[in-house]
Amino acid sequence: MGENHYKWSNKQLREHVEIIDGKRSPHFLCKNATYLNSYMREWMQANIWIYDDRIVYVGEKLPVQLHECEVIDCDGKYVVPSYIEPHAHPYQLYNPETLANHAMQFGTTTFINDNLTLFFTLKREEAFRLLDEFEKIPASMYWWCRFDGQTELQNGETLFNREEIIEWLKHKAVLQGGELTAWPKLLHGDDEMLTWMQETKRLQKKVEGHFPGASETTLAKLKLLGTDCDHEAMTGQEAFTRLMQGYTVSLRNSSIRPDLEVLLKELLELGVKQFDRFFFTTDGSHPSFYENGMINVMISTAIKQGVPVIDAYDMASYNIARYYNMEHVHGSIATGRIANINILESKENPVPISVLAKGKWVKRDGVNTHEALHIDWSKHKVTPLSLDWSIEKEDMIFSNKTGIHLLNNVITKPYTSEINIDCDELSTDHDECFLMMIARDGSWQVNIAVKGFAKELGGLASSYSGTGDIILIGKRKEDMLTAFRRVKELGGGMVIVENNEVLHEIALPLLGIMSNLKMRELIQEEKQMVKLLQERGYAYDDPAFTILFFSATHLPFIRVTPIGLYDVKSSKVVAPPVNLIKQY
Repeated sequence: MGENHYKWSNKQLREHVEIIDGKRSPHFLCKNATYLNSYMREWMQANIWIYDDRIVYVGEKLPVQLHECEVIDCDGKYVVPSYIEPHAHPYQLYNPETLANHAMQFGTTTFINDNLTLFFTLKREEAFRLLDEFEKIPASMYWWCRFDGQTELQNGETLFNREEIIEWLKHKAVLQGGELTAWPKLLHGDDEMLTWMQETKRLQKKVEGHFPGASETTLAKLKLLGTDCDHEAMTGQEAFTRLMQGYTVSLRNSSIRPDLEVLLKELLELGVKQFDRFFFTTDGSHPSFYENGMINVMISTAIKQGVPVIDAYDMASYNIARYYNMEHVHGSIATGRIANINILESKENPVPISVLAKGKWVKRDGVNTHEALHIDWSKHKVTPLSLDWSIEKEDMIFSNKTGIHLLNNVITKPYTSEINIDCDELSTDHDECFLMMIARDGSWQVNIAVKGFAKELGGLASSYSGTGDIILIGKRKEDMLTAFRRVKELGGGMVIVENNEVLHEIALPLLGIMSNLKMRELIQEEKQMVKLLQERGYAYDDPAFTILFFSATHLPFIRVTPIGLYDVKSSKVVAPPVNLIKQY
């Protein structure tokens, strides 16, 4: 194996030892630090030496050589390992780099990311080159490998095939398989998926579940089949049941499932005193949810709920690193680890005043020192969406009375429309709208009604969706067409139109899915979109999630998918897709 396969080359390792021998200067010295020792579970005093991206010594000694060293006086400060997000979906309007840059300002420097968007949109070799590029940014980026598309696809069996899955699993930056959104198929005899799980375990990697509402019996079966962790507990009892069945439990607080306070309160009431099998995740929330940070918010919540301070920090770092078998490089302030370090002003305030990521300042004394973007997306074929087709009024035929009734942000049920939907404009006296899903290549469409999304929405078009296809929603067909044409001009985006005028747009020039804006700008754009939709009758909190999950067959009860309107419970197509009348 060549040295490029190693984390550090032989030459680098020799240099690290030379610092201990006094022959070379470290680059940073955190002097007189009160730091969290994750092994002793105590706050201890030490000097922390850093060279390039590595902690080379933690202890009482001071370096002999200091001529290339920045000395940081940590007297009165507290030093903790930077936080880890173990379950990121880094394409929720933002992109992986802009998400990381924002989260690092609040102390989260390591991310374990969903590969689904890369899997859907790029060839494997292109995706792997992009993964290699992510190793060059200050954030530490890892990935997981999906076994299903969390929807019904026309080409699902060819897309998710053994060769693709195994090559992804073997990649050095891929730490787990899953999440298992198609677990019912696994339980009902899908041996191909079970074989992929076996391969994952043979490679000594983890398998992540996705088991909302699963009974104790179901959890036991899925544990026997090889699942290691699950993040779908919505109550303390559900989390406790997972723990009792041998799972590691990821406690979630997201924009559509803000459950952490309830989870911790009920776990403490159940008598839980050991937290080493628990950690935190925000599960891919949309931009505005991260306005005040990421994992830091969950640490703060845990401390307020009565979780011991050291446990709260371990659930954000050490527990995760140990679980993913990367404790030798992440999760602690100790010799040999990557220099991902947060400097705090108070143990009770997990927002750091300064952050080192891979031994580089990304935040220094409260100031963002890492605004630059490194990834050149166009080099990796992540480009604006090219829609070389169009739709016209004659494509907007709504003859199927069965539609989707939205019950909250993401849960739906079937309903039968009793109004006349064979018209160009629907009344604002009710909350039914036209809904179209159109193939990204313009080859098919599914036209249905949706109830519960809005009362006064002219038209919304979105290239951001769970399948990468186009979603149109609205009361006026003309506004829907105008919104679609604007999305086409933008090369992807979300556009709201009223009376043929664009009210608001979020450009998504990266595959029609991701913005290239910095997070603070994107947060404001998303907030404005939510405000406008709520003013027009959207009754919930996260319309981007509603649109994303219209196709998500891992949720009840009816979904619009590339194979048609799909009844999740019966696994049957209610209305198949049809071809567009004109092809352009």
